[in-house]
Amino acid sequence: MHPELIQAEIDLEAIGHNIQQLRSVLASPSPRFMAVVKANAYGHGAVSVANKAIETGADMLGVARVEEAIALRKAGISHPILIFGATPIHRIPDLIDFDLTQSVGTFLLADMLSSQAAAACKSIAIHVKVDTGMGRLGVLPAPSRISGLGKLLGGTALREVESICHLPGLEVEGIYTHFANADDPDLDFAKDQLDRFLDFVQALKRRGMEFAIRHAANSAAILRFPESHLDMVRAGISMYGYYPSEATRRPDVDLRPALSFKSRIVHIKTVPAEFSISYGRTYKTPAPTRIATIAAGYADGFSRSLSSRGHVLIQGQIAPIVGRVCMDLTMVDIGRIPEAGINDEVVLIGRQGDRQITADDLARLQNTISYEILTSIGQRVPRIVRSASC
Repeated sequence: MHPELIQAEIDLEAIGHNIQQLRSVLASPSPRFMAVVKANAYGHGAVSVANKAIETGADMLGVARVEEAIALRKAGISHPILIFGATPIHRIPDLIDFDLTQSVGTFLLADMLSSQAAAACKSIAIHVKVDTGMGRLGVLPAPSRISGLGKLLGGTALREVESICHLPGLEVEGIYTHFANADDPDLDFAKDQLDRFLDFVQALKRRGMEFAIRHAANSAAILRFPESHLDMVRAGISMYGYYPSEATRRPDVDLRPALSFKSRIVHIKTVPAEFSISYGRTYKTPAPTRIATIAAGYADGFSRSLSSRGHVLIQGQIAPIVGRVCMDLTMVDIGRIPEAGINDEVVLIGRQGDRQITADDLARLQNTISYEILTSIGQRVPRIVRSASC
């Protein structure tokens, strides 16, 4: 098999392993498990990851947009799929045609869903989204006790959800919320969010509305907030082998990064001291050395912010990035790696020999998070699925 100039290698066995690790710490009785495969499964390839998650016992899949869900259906996946984000009015028929479950946070959206479902003599499954402190999507119950604002909006939200539940053509299957900072060392706000959510659900129950699936726990809450596991948990970044933060790391959960990001050396030159490298001439060699050009740039998701800061692995050794990262190419100093040659493998994320570069390592250099590093890997980068033996 001829190697690509750049590729992302996906270890599906690591995905399966991570799911098993996460399931092992779920509260009892064991809740359902949602595999979050939005954003092309965090850059890992949605179809192959979804199939592996289902094989490993996932009960439901989560995506951000209707297009992502349709792509899974067209790939032959029939498992339940929840769309977290808004669906445009003209795409509502797709929810019916592809048997998709829609998140609903307003009566207005629910009413539009109801009208089109009734017109088609069909039903649309929905999960009601509740905003308990994320400030993003969802009906808004009473403000947080921590905020000191008091209970101002609870009654309005109850009436709105009650109206949603009484609309024809909707199958109200679940209700959920999302934590704003369950990955922080201090869980006080997350606990307050959970209390508000459960109080709201209980108030709805007193009005005669019950939900088969209550869910709140994201990756961080799966790892450190068992009270929030409820009827289903939603695993995102942890399924791909990364802890959401240092505060969520635990010794009894062995998460393995599932993605490696690799390129190749396409050119080598020997240069003198004071030789300038790349755009803007921001870097000059301090001594004679060898410069390798690799087939990776910011259009592939290898960030320009790594210019003269990051490093890659070649022949199991560290090769520093020199000069500005370009759109399609990056230069590295291989003066201390005399054995390096044209077409050698270059590891941008992953392991080579005894050394490893993780998405967390790149995130620290770029002042961001592993989520952004992984999801930024470009669509022109082929995803190659590897078995455990490869």
